[in-house]
Amino acid sequence: MAIVTTIRHEVLTLPAADLGPDNPLPALTLPPLSNSLDRGDPHDETHRIDDRDKQDLPRDMARQIGYAPLTGLLPVRLRDGYDRDRAPRSLDALVLENDRLRATVLPGLGGRIVSLLHKPMGRELLYRNPVFQPANFALNGAWYSGGIEWNIGATGHTTLSCAPLHAARVPAPDGTDMLRLWEWERLRDLPFQVDLWLPDGSDFLYVGVRVRNPHERPVPTYWWSNIAVPEECRVLAPATEAYHFGYERRLRRVPVPAYDGVDRTYPLNSPYAADYFYEVPERRRRWIAALDAGGHGLVQTSTDALRGRKLFVWGHLPGGRRWQQWLTEPGTGGYCEIQAGLARTQLEHVRLEPESEVSWLEAYGPFDADPQGEWNAVVDRAEARLEAVLPRADVDAAYAAWLPHADMEPAQTLATGSGWGALEVLRGGFKLPGTPFEESTLGEE
Repeated sequence: MAIVTTIRHEVLTLPAADLGPDNPLPALTLPPLSNSLDRGDPHDETHRIDDRDKQDLPRDMARQIGYAPLTGLLPVRLRDGYDRDRAPRSLDALVLENDRLRATVLPGLGGRIVSLLHKPMGRELLYRNPVFQPANFALNGAWYSGGIEWNIGATGHTTLSCAPLHAARVPAPDGTDMLRLWEWERLRDLPFQVDLWLPDGSDFLYVGVRVRNPHERPVPTYWWSNIAVPEECRVLAPATEAYHFGYERRLRRVPVPAYDGVDRTYPLNSPYAADYFYEVPERRRRWIAALDAGGHGLVQTSTDALRGRKLFVWGHLPGGRRWQQWLTEPGTGGYCEIQAGLARTQLEHVRLEPESEVSWLEAYGPFDADPQGEWNAVVDRAEARLEAVLPRADVDAAYAAWLPHADMEPAQTLATGSGWGALEVLRGGFKLPGTPFEESTLGEE
């Protein structure tokens, strides 16, 4: 008997550190990240590049790398009150489920999808962290690893990594229920929403994303969807070149899959932590997949607005191994991240024009393809397989069907975020259909 798509509350109990209070002092300067290279410069040091590298970059990339980098955290406060004393704690979750997939979301911790289970095979498609352990990776401090996170704001992990988001039930394009997450991102002063739905019988989770600029001025915009997957895999993307960023202030173009005699599409082949921003050709379909040795794993694809694709690896040497242990329970498996963003690289910010918006649709699901063999043949086979199970035209059609529903008002509140959006709506007189920021959320803060 078919199971109709449902959304329900659930409680996850797992070993978790205490998030603690925010720092009461204003962040007048950018603090150094715990994973940055200590050269005496502020926080963003590791995400700067030498000017000599900019000369060889495409013109639009070089322009966006120099566009409005973050210079401070105000009005956001530092979230540095967490500890490392893990004890069983309960986390509120929302579960979106059909007869094929089960997605578990933490609305109180950035709206992260911490699990995406393919029910017919009983297979977890993501790296699911067995603990909740914050560490100093977000722009404002506390961040945790695992699952699918929504990065908005500026270069780095969003200040909303460990913050509550608004959540509600909304009618989906196919008549089922859709889970809407939304908040006001304060660094760039932008409201955004993430709509998740599972059509009945679908092997793919659809995610509609919209970022709005209600102001009468242009605003720098940043978005990356970060997907943690087990690192014992091969990562496939439709590219033969990538921009390599190894956290030493250099951004250089390298061949894919191998350079310096090493195939870097296997995450454990890289010795150090590094980013590989794939150069996907202009008209090529946007997708990225992580497959184990048996050819099983996860694929992410999207409409063309979400341009970039990236692989992040920790590396197999002691530094990367130590970070993996620090972020989870020692003795558990490691992870890498496959990612998708608005720009080619995470060093860039995109201009969002006054009183405009940008939106796109993503799809996540199980994927089977042969990862072994010559690179171009492997990628072509995988792309043909993706077209067979989820045609590109179907993703475009799902996006078109979702757009009219993006403005639909929530039918039932499921979780409550901050009051900052309500304050900004009152202050600016903004009209934001589909994402109500209620005055009732205006608390003492």
